[in-house]
Order: sequence, then C-alpha cells, then structure tokens
Amino acid sequence: MDEAITVARKLNAKGIDVSLDLLGETVSELEESAAATDAYVDTIHAIAEKAPGATVSVKLSQLGVALDQSVCAGHLKRMLAVADQCGVTVEVDMEHSSVGPQTLATYRTFLPSFPHTRIAQQAALRRCQENLISFTEVKPRIRLVKGAYRENLDTAICNADEVTAQYLHLTDWVLRHLPDPAFGTHDSTCIDHVKAVANQLGLDRRDFEFQMLYGVRRNLQEQLAAEGYRVRVYVPFGSQWYPYLMRRMAERPANLLFFLRSLIGG
Repeated sequence: MDEAITVARKLNAKGIDVSLDLLGETVSELEESAAATDAYVDTIHAIAEKAPGATVSVKLSQLGVALDQSVCAGHLKRMLAVADQCGVTVEVDMEHSSVGPQTLATYRTFLPSFPHTRIAQQAALRRCQENLISFTEVKPRIRLVKGAYRENLDTAICNADEVTAQYLHLTDWVLRHLPDPAFGTHDSTCIDHVKAVANQLGLDRRDFEFQMLYGVRRNLQEQLAAEGYRVRVYVPFGSQWYPYLMRRMAERPANLLFFLRSLIGG
C-alpha cells in the first residue's frame, strides 16, 4: 500500500487523480471476504490520510457476492460507511456476467444512501443500455468501459468493431443523461468521441473524467490532464497480481499485445 500511495502522490503532482485497487477477485470462503473487507477499510483510511482525492475500486466477488449476496452487502455497507466518514469515494467494478446481476442489485441497494458511489458498466454486454435506463429515482455515477471478460454471444457483443460502435453510442447517451460520468478507455477513437460530444453539449472539461490503467499510454494521460480534462489512473496493488494477469491474458489474449504496445509506445 505504501508503494501505491507513493505512486498516487507522483501522479497527483502531474494533475492526475488515482483509484486504488486491492488485487484479488473471487473468494472461495466467506472468511476471505471478511479479510478483504478489512484490507479495503485500511486502504480507505490510508487514502484519507495520505492521498486525499483518490478513490478506491472494489470487485464484489472479492467481498463474496458469488457465495452469499447478503454477506457481501454487509461488507459493502461497511466499506461505504467508512468511506463516507473519511470523504473517500468507492468505485464498484463490474465483472463477468455470472455475477453481474448480483453486483448491480447490491449497488442499487445502497445508491440512495451513498449517491456518490460509482459503478462500472460494460458496453459489450447486451443489457448495458437497459441497465442504465432502469435507474429512475437516483441517477448513478458510472464508469463506462468496453469490457475485458470473455462472454458468449447471448450475453455480449463479441466483435471488436461492434463493441467500439456500441461504446460510442452509449457515450452519447451517458453524457446526456447521467451525472459526472467516467470513461474507462485507452482507445483514441473513443476518447476523441467523448471530447466531441461533450463539446457539442456545452459541457465543461471538468464535468466528466477519463480513466486509464497505470502505466498504459502515460503520455496520453499527461496530455489530457494538461488540456484541462480530469484523468484518473487505476492503480492495482497487493500480492495477487500473477493470478490477475494470467486470467486477463487467458480471457482476452489480445490484451497481451495491447499492453506490450503500450510499454513500447508509452
């Protein structure tokens, strides 16, 4: 965590915000979910003390949503309460569709009480726009991403060009209807589209933010920040990096080529 906080401070000096993510995903025992919650609470306190302005990202599979949704809800409620007291925002990641409905339902439960909580939505999933439209009483703060999980054709768009087209379509809708959206993408086509639509709608450059991964397209991150856009970098930390990396590479081998290109091109 100390190294992650150091990274956050360095990025802050460049005008870039951070979201800290404790590595680790699906747990097999509820005791593990309790331990993960404790670790996230520690992270929230560290952010409040040493990296104000940073957010914390959490996967609900890590809090046990696949084992017992009510237990997971209790863990998330504890996190949100501590974060609210500390002035820290929680960002809920969206995972594979096998836990997607449970994740969204748990998020909905706490949205009225903690409206600043953000949730990721994957453009590739066929239900994405339907899910967005379903929020009526409290409009959610979302992070729109393409989606990095291997899905079948029944649940998701699998063609890369079609996913990009859907991302652009949803970008238009999100900028018009939802508060303070974030766009998680490294794709220049998507980034340029966000800029163009926001300009057409008369939005200020601080009315939304771009989110990217730590170390990926660093030059672009700094360029966007210099142009006055809000940029937040997703910084994973912890000991479970190897399973995380291997799973991501297995699900979408194209990710490997993408990251290699980023290392070469900055």
